[in-house]
Amino acid sequence: MYLKSVRKKSRVFKQRVNGQIMRRILVIVILAVFFAPLVSAETYLISGKATYADNTPVPLDYVLIECEAGNTQCYQYRGTKAMTDAYGAFTLMLDADSQEDGLEILLTLRGENFSHIIDIDSNQGSVTQDIKLSQYPPPSGVFMGFGCAIVLFVLVFVSVLLRTGRRLTTKQGRMEFVGYKKARELECPKCKEMVFQHELIKHLIIDHDIEALDAAEITGKVMRRTWSEEE
Repeated sequence: MYLKSVRKKSRVFKQRVNGQIMRRILVIVILAVFFAPLVSAETYLISGKATYADNTPVPLDYVLIECEAGNTQCYQYRGTKAMTDAYGAFTLMLDADSQEDGLEILLTLRGENFSHIIDIDSNQGSVTQDIKLSQYPPPSGVFMGFGCAIVLFVLVFVSVLLRTGRRLTTKQGRMEFVGYKKARELECPKCKEMVFQHELIKHLIIDHDIEALDAAEITGKVMRRTWSEEE
């Protein structure tokens, strides 16, 4: 009985010792997994200037990292971006280690891609790569508005010129162009004859033997009726 009890205690002690050793090994492995990338990772900087095809800067736009299809090692950097300043300058910051040395990534700006090879040993992890687009800068809103105003002015000018040209082809149009305006004609209420407005009173007095005051009153009624019809 005594020997069995000793053996049992010995097995329990060995199990405890083995369990403690395994737990320590597991803790060491976990720490190594979590802290190893932090120790080996380095800050990798990509700096440069973005310009259009005419060498003007690309201001306040994003330089974005994309990857070739199937380049799974690059996916960790996909979506990293940096905005250009007013002069087109930008700086992308990556956490890269020796395993990413030689890895190809794509710098994307305004739909155009530019290849970049990560070079950890180059200038202590800081490289320069300028971006020159094949496209030209879009027209600014000010110049577009100015251009639309010019086009509108030209259209109005041409329209007025055409109307004036058509008027000058007639005798009456030429007379109106130099300042002559044809007098208004009114219908005589007595004979239904068309008479110039300023001659209607004279016409009523002479041709119809109407008193001057009555002729003036009749002319006034005709003029008021004409005005009401025009309105």
